[in-house]
Amino acid sequence: MLNNSSLNLSSSIGLNVVSPQADRLLDGGETINLGGESLKVIYTPGHTSGSISLLIDRYLFTGDTLFAGSVGRTDLPGGSLEHLLRSVRKLVSLPDHVKIYPGHGVTSTIGIEKKSNPYVKMAMSREHF
Repeated sequence: MLNNSSLNLSSSIGLNVVSPQADRLLDGGETINLGGESLKVIYTPGHTSGSISLLIDRYLFTGDTLFAGSVGRTDLPGGSLEHLLRSVRKLVSLPDHVKIYPGHGVTSTIGIEKKSNPYVKMAMSREHF
């Protein structure tokens, strides 16, 4: 998607943004050491096919996978509600005290989202995941 202006949606606003080839693609499970901190990569497709979340100690950067009270849209290239709900289920398996920092909106915690987010409830109620 980085190298295709149709897939990264820049062409939809009249631009032709093509990024350089990635040095390294992340699949999830990796640990990246950065400035003395360890970032655990969690593969969280659904909003887009290449979405990841990053866990640093008790802080989770969820991008557009999980928001306070909602989730990211799935109508973009590579988006899938089924994959997104699997990713949400993976994230909410983390401890309740983990604080989430979404790509948009306010922060929350895994515990709050388990209690109040309708998409988390939907993800947890689907047995085929």
